[in-house]
Amino acid sequence: MRFFGIFAVWFGLSMQASASELRVAVDIAPIHSIVAQVAGDKVRLDLIVPVSASPHDYAMRPSEAYNLSKADVVIWVGEGLTPWLEGPIEKLAPTARHIELLGLSETQVLPFREGAGFGKHSHGEPAAKQEHNDHEGGHEDGHESEHEEGHDDHAQGDPHVWLDPQNAIAWAYVIADALGEEDPKNSAVYDANAKAFAQRITVVSDEITQQLDVVKGLSFIVFHDAFHNFEQRFGIEAVGAISDSDAVPPSPKRIALVRDLAAGQNVRCVLAGPLPNKGLVRAVAGDVQIVEADETGAGFDLGPDLYENLLRSIGTALATCLLK
Repeated sequence: MRFFGIFAVWFGLSMQASASELRVAVDIAPIHSIVAQVAGDKVRLDLIVPVSASPHDYAMRPSEAYNLSKADVVIWVGEGLTPWLEGPIEKLAPTARHIELLGLSETQVLPFREGAGFGKHSHGEPAAKQEHNDHEGGHEDGHESEHEEGHDDHAQGDPHVWLDPQNAIAWAYVIADALGEEDPKNSAVYDANAKAFAQRITVVSDEITQQLDVVKGLSFIVFHDAFHNFEQRFGIEAVGAISDSDAVPPSPKRIALVRDLAAGQNVRCVLAGPLPNKGLVRAVAGDVQIVEADETGAGFDLGPDLYENLLRSIGTALATCLLK
C-alpha cells in the first residue's frame, strides 16, 4: 500500500510537470536545430517533417498531428516551403503562438532565379522581403520561355531561407523573445542561448567564407535551385539548375539547355541532394563531378548540432568539388 501511495504521488507530480511544460512544434530539421540551441532543455520540442522527408508535399502521421495540436508555440518556415501545413496549423493549434519565418521583417528573402541558366540579374545584395521579379517579355539566352508544368508558387520568394546563416541568427533572437514571453521564468536562459548561438554561427560563417574564397569564380550547377541563399551569403553563384523543382523532372528542352550551359561555362561541379536518378544528372553533366549536399540536413542526427553541420557540409562539398 505504501508503494502504491508513493507511486500515486509521483504520478500526480509528473502529470502536473508535464501539463506545465512548454511545448514547441517546428516544421523541418534545420529549424528544429536552431530552436534546440535557443531552448536548451527548457521545452519539449517536436518535429513535424522527418529529416528524411521532403517538406514540400509531406503527409503528417497521426503522432505528428497530435504533437502539433499540443503545441504552445509553432515555428515554421512558411507556406512557400510547406503549402500543405498552413491549414493543419490553423485547425490543430489555433490558440498557439504562430511564428512564420518567411513573414518576419528580420528575414532576408531572395527572389527565385528563373529558367535553366542564371544570368547576371541574379546578383546583388539580399534584401529584406524582396518581391519576386517577373520577367517581362522573353528570357535571356539559356532560359526557357515558359515555366515547366508543376512549377511552385513563387510569390513569397525562395523559401530556403535557413541556408543564410544571418537569417538563423536573427531568428534566434526572435525565438528567444517568444519563448521568454511564454515562459518568463526562463527568459534569461533563452536570451543567453540565443547570444551563444549567434556567436557560434558567426564563427562558422567566417570559416566557410575563408574556405570558399579560393573557389570564387569557378562554375558549378545545381540539381534544383535550393542553395541560392547559401551562395549569396558566401559570394559564390551557380550558373544554372538542371531541374526547376526537386519534385518535377526536367523537360528534354531544359536538359539540352543545361548540357550546353555546362559545356559553355566550363562547369566543374554539380551540387545536388540525395538523388533518385543519378543517371539523369550524369547525362547532363557528362564527366563533371557530382557532389551531394542536402539542404534540409538529411544524414545528420536531429538535434542542436544539425544546423552547423548542415552549413559546413555544403561549404565542404563545394570547396572539395570545385578544387578537383
